[in-house]
Amino acid sequence: MALIKITDLHKQYHLGRTTIAALKGISFDIEAGDFITILGPSGCGKTTLLNLIGSIDDPSSGSILFEDQNICGLSDNRKSEIRLTKIGFIFQSFNLIPVLNVRENIEFPMILANAPPRTRTARIDELVETVGLKDFELHKPDELSGGQRQRVAIARALVNRPKLVIADEPTANLDSVTGTMIIEEMKALNEQEKVTFVFSTHNQDVMKYAKRIIRLKDGAIVS
Repeated sequence: MALIKITDLHKQYHLGRTTIAALKGISFDIEAGDFITILGPSGCGKTTLLNLIGSIDDPSSGSILFEDQNICGLSDNRKSEIRLTKIGFIFQSFNLIPVLNVRENIEFPMILANAPPRTRTARIDELVETVGLKDFELHKPDELSGGQRQRVAIARALVNRPKLVIADEPTANLDSVTGTMIIEEMKALNEQEKVTFVFSTHNQDVMKYAKRIIRLKDGAIVS
């Protein structure tokens, strides 16, 4: 059974009298344990698609079934609950909280989920080791390199043990060597933690790491 089933997904934006079709009838399934690359040039609809899968936005038409529940049109509270407990996000700009150190940034989603302190401590201990930041756990974001910040973002995305991790251009602000290392770490976590990853990129070099590649062009799947 598919973890996520996407059927005939359309998304339109209205700018004055102009209608822009960002997605045009997207359909595909995401299986549990997948490591999917959504590949395509800037403006092809990658970020729009990820925002819909992550319930950050609703489609103009079509459906997205997450564990057999249609998440399109749910209340804001219900979507927030799903994002907090079932979906982790990794952003290309990291989106770390500047005044919090590594441990505190990773911990923040667990606080929102009302996890008990002992559970939080154990999970953070585990993740800082997993992403190789044990020696930096008390550093704040401005004391870290780009690659280290992205590792914090990955740990934060995994902290509530989500079913799905969505990564929007996770290597865009990194040099090629660091970007490759981050993708390799994501792949290892996919295998170790059994978490489903869906990430977008316009970088052809990362294709070899994907189990599946979905190519978008002008809002439609071309292969």
